[in-house]
Amino acid sequence: MPGRQAKIITAGMLKRMLDHVARSPTPDRDRVIVLLSVKAGMRAVEIAGLTWPMVLDPRGHVADCISIHDIIAKKHGGRIVPMHPDLRTALLALAFFSEGEGPVIKSLRGGNMQPNSIVNWFVSLFAALGFEGCSSHSGRRTFITSAARNLHRAGCSLRDVQMLAGHRSLETTERYIQCDTRGQRRLVDLL
Repeated sequence: MPGRQAKIITAGMLKRMLDHVARSPTPDRDRVIVLLSVKAGMRAVEIAGLTWPMVLDPRGHVADCISIHDIIAKKHGGRIVPMHPDLRTALLALAFFSEGEGPVIKSLRGGNMQPNSIVNWFVSLFAALGFEGCSSHSGRRTFITSAARNLHRAGCSLRDVQMLAGHRSLETTERYIQCDTRGQRRLVDLL
């Protein structure tokens, strides 16, 4: 897929993804992987590096935000991402089987999953579902596009989306956002 952007994930595609992983040998873990990508905009390297202290509050409960530390973020662009309710529910289910420390996403052998393993996990998922043009970056692109399209509803600006994405420049954030020609038509009609 060189030179092309990852396809965004529609609501119907996300439902199929979650239905598919519900039947996997590790359904709780796999649901969290999908939701970290789509509902928190995390990169494969960040998903692989995420530890329980980054998602738990000081009392050991799932926090209101994810603290993506510089050490796991691209170009040390750590950030705080508010917790989506679906992701919170999934993390609560996964936390039930955890000691509250170590990696959130463990390999089948029990250790950390490597970033390439996360990338390959998404490749296998999309292949199984027949989703062409999707990659491990599809969830992140979906998150950024959805946030940009809804920022007016939350009273935010594109700068807020940039901060959630962990981008150093607004231009990088803008490149992630998929255009919507029907939306453009509606926008012009409103003028």
